[in-house]
Amino acid sequence: MKPVVVRGLEIGTGLPKICVPITGRTREEVLEQAAAIRKTPADLVEWRVDYFYNVSSLSLLTVLTFLAELRRALGDLPLLFTFRTAAEGGEQELSLQAYEELYRTVITSGLVDVVDVELRLGDALVSRLLAAAHDRGVPVLLSSHDFEKTPPNEEIAACLQRMQDLGADLAKVAVMPQSEADVETLLSATRAFANTADIPAVTMSMGLLGQVSRTDGERFGSAMTFGAAGQTSAPGQPDVFDLKKAIDNCHRLLI
Repeated sequence: MKPVVVRGLEIGTGLPKICVPITGRTREEVLEQAAAIRKTPADLVEWRVDYFYNVSSLSLLTVLTFLAELRRALGDLPLLFTFRTAAEGGEQELSLQAYEELYRTVITSGLVDVVDVELRLGDALVSRLLAAAHDRGVPVLLSSHDFEKTPPNEEIAACLQRMQDLGADLAKVAVMPQSEADVETLLSATRAFANTADIPAVTMSMGLLGQVSRTDGERFGSAMTFGAAGQTSAPGQPDVFDLKKAIDNCHRLLI
């Protein structure tokens, strides 16, 4: 497996890396959250730009200007850029054209370390953004989210494999469990993919039922997890300090 290396951080080796989302709706809230996250054990930060107030009406220059300010506020912490669409649990919606323009602008800015692109947007757009990002040396996390259910094992496996086949650098699948068996399905599919994959997997079973998928990724093959420093961006995200302790405890049981 080839790890993703950003600002000296290797995603895909060692303990699962902890990513903390920024969910501020205003400039002040975003920068306050950035300052707070720097005091946590976060390994990287995700800017959930879909939370940002009325981002769809902002000019690309305005977004870049603020992104530069955020980049300075984060210091050396790697930055994952994400516009989560409403169809996958996000706060706002963009046309495909606006989404592509936003991502192309951010990719060429040199201000982000990884970008999250949703698989559901279709092979054509995904392939164009992958090519644009790789031309600039920016890794791409392809993602898929199901907030209602956990698909069968073979469907999860096929989704992760599709992401790898398209050229993703990281493959993310998040699902909602209705039972402990659903959690086991997600973990089993993750382990099977991780045992043969060329790229790191990032998987999680959301909600309280799926906590083990967030804390014990090292055993099951998930290279990254998400914790909260205040407001969560998905069901079941634990506090980042509690998450770090749980990951360390799980690691001690493996050695």
